[in-house]
This record gives sequence, C-alpha cells and structure tokens, in this order.
Amino acid sequence: MQRVEKWYFGRFGGRFVPETLVSALDELEAAFEASQNDTSFGAELDYLLKTYVGRPTPLYLARNLTADWGGAKIYLKREDLAHTGAHKINNCVGQALLAKRLGKTRVVAETGAGQHGTATAAACAMLGLECVVYMGTHDMARQQPNVQRMHHLGAEVREVSAGLGTLKEATSEAIRDWVTNVRGTYYVIGSAVGPHPYPKIVRTFQSVIGRETRAQFLEIESRLPDHIVACVGGGSNAIGIFSAFLEDSSVRLTGVESGGESLDCGKHAASLTKGRPGILHGALTYVLQDEHGQIDITHTISAGLDYPGVGPEHAALRDSGRVRYVTVPDRAAVAAFRELCRKEGIIPALESSFALAHAREIAGSMSGEQAIVVNLSGRGDKDLGSVPSHED
Repeated sequence: MQRVEKWYFGRFGGRFVPETLVSALDELEAAFEASQNDTSFGAELDYLLKTYVGRPTPLYLARNLTADWGGAKIYLKREDLAHTGAHKINNCVGQALLAKRLGKTRVVAETGAGQHGTATAAACAMLGLECVVYMGTHDMARQQPNVQRMHHLGAEVREVSAGLGTLKEATSEAIRDWVTNVRGTYYVIGSAVGPHPYPKIVRTFQSVIGRETRAQFLEIESRLPDHIVACVGGGSNAIGIFSAFLEDSSVRLTGVESGGESLDCGKHAASLTKGRPGILHGALTYVLQDEHGQIDITHTISAGLDYPGVGPEHAALRDSGRVRYVTVPDRAAVAAFRELCRKEGIIPALESSFALAHAREIAGSMSGEQAIVVNLSGRGDKDLGSVPSHED
C-alpha cells in the first residue's frame, strides 16, 4: 500500500480498508476539507453547537474536592452538561451535517456505552436522517437506559452477539453495513479511530472542548492550567481537550486508560500501556494482541473504554512523549465516582471517573497555586446499574 503522508500521525494512522470503501473515503475527505473552508457550514455548525448542544459548557472549580484532596485546584470541564449528556454530541452534529452535505439519507453508527449512539440518534432525528446503531449484547445489557433513549429518538438498535458483545464487535458490524450500503449510507464514527480521514474529522469536531477550556481558564486564572487529565478509550474526548494545548510545553497532558482488575492478570483495556502496533478497524495504532497477533480480550467496568485499540494520534503522542498515558484500576475509578457524587453533587460517567481518580493521585503533590483540569466527558446516569455491583 502506498504511504500518503497526510493520512498519518507519525508512523500511525493510514487507510487499511477494502477497495469498496476507497471512493467513499475519498468523497468524505473532499467534503470535509471543503466544509472547513465554507463559512455557511461553519456558521450552521456554530449555531447548532450553541442552540442545540448547549455550548459553551462550563469550566467548574470543584472547591470541595480541592479542599479534600489538598494541593492543586481541581477544575472540571463539564461536557456532561452538553445535550444528550456527553461530549459525543459535538462530533455527531458535525458528521450528521457532513452526511447531509454528501446527500446521504441513512446513517450507521456503533456504540459501546451508548453515549455515541444516543448522540447520533439525536442528531439524525434533528436533521431528518434514518439511523441504525450497532451495539454489543453485553453493552446493551449494562447500558439499558441509553438503548431506550436511542429507541425513543427513532433509531434502530441492532444487537451484535458475536465475540464478547462489546464495542469492537459492534464496530466491525457497522463497517460491514457501510461496505454493503455505501452509496446512500454515511458512517458516523464515534471516536478518533478508523481510517483516514476519520481521526482528523473527529479531532476537528471535538477540538471545541480544548478551545473553550483554554479561553475559560485564561479568563478565570489569567494563565494556562498546569495539568490536563482525560480518560482514553478510543480517545475522542482526550484529543478534543488536548488539541488546544499541544504546543504549550508548560501544560502537562495525561491520558488515563482503564487498568481493569489489574495489568498483571491481563484483565484490562490499556492499549497504549500494554498493546503493540497493529491494524484495527482501518488504521495502524497500538492494539492489544495475543502472542499470535490476534486481537486480545479487554476487561473494564466502563463500557466506553472497552476497546482493544486507540486513536492513531494518541499512539503518535505516546511515542513522542508529549502526552503521558497511565492506567487506573476499576476499583479506584469507582471510588472517584462516589467521591464526586457525594462531595460535588455531580454524577460522572464511569469513563470520566478514571481521569478523576488519576487527578486525585497527583493533586497532593502539587502546590495550591497550581491547577488540574479534568475533562468530565459525560454524565453517569447510564452507569447507575453498574456501580452498585462493584461496591466494596
């Protein structure tokens, strides 16, 4: 395969797809690039982000956590307050507009925790697009509230029972649907993964998180934050907030993967920490693999982090050292979930709780003049059925 430099982040990314998808990806790339120079597209997106999504989302100083944890101030970027309850809606509105621009009438998507599926269903309902969402059997069982929300929003939810019944299998089925119906169907990918140009498209639509955070923090503190922390599954919320600070060497950036039960026993979802380069869903990136190069089984309490790969830009940022990637075990994320509920009156998504747990670890080693921003990527209503079963 010929290497096209603009398709890659360092050595990662690319486009490893069936021949039937090449023209569709070329068409998508051309439409996306044209949209970025089209003031009417930008104006419509900005209007919908403000009036439909509810942007800008607040940057909140968590005074009680700051007092209890000691050391650095803790700020929360409240993506949980965006319409449908997660950052996913930023990208879905943008890609649904691209689908309309391309003349597509049908949309397919995949979802793990259900947040991306819900956001896709909402955007399609608002823009008059048919919507089909693929979701694994295991995820449907642990995320029933979002399955019901998708149904109410008019989407068809197709159950995927293959394999572990999680996001990996749902993604594979969505791709098969797209390959079969590519002429009239648009595939809304929910994270910064997949073949070029998807990682670039998702990063662009999620970069609003970073731009807002930067402007809001400068207004509040008249300087940049010292440390930004975000959870990483596929990595869309993390790349969204990191993107505005990558050139600022004074700002430390940390992505937090799910360490599951433990790294030692192999029950985790830490692609960047324990994976190695491989191809998954059309791109070269870090992938969890067994000794034979087969995709390995993942394990985490968080459906949204239950993916054996990661966005290729994160893979490049890991290798360059610009972003540090760490792991947090499930039990620490659950403890952080409870702590935010009880001390700030905010129910976070389990995904975000992994980032909170790491912020708790490092806050005490920082001074009271320093600040950590945690990207609260979504709300945790969907996870209420999962947390009690993991009570200590």
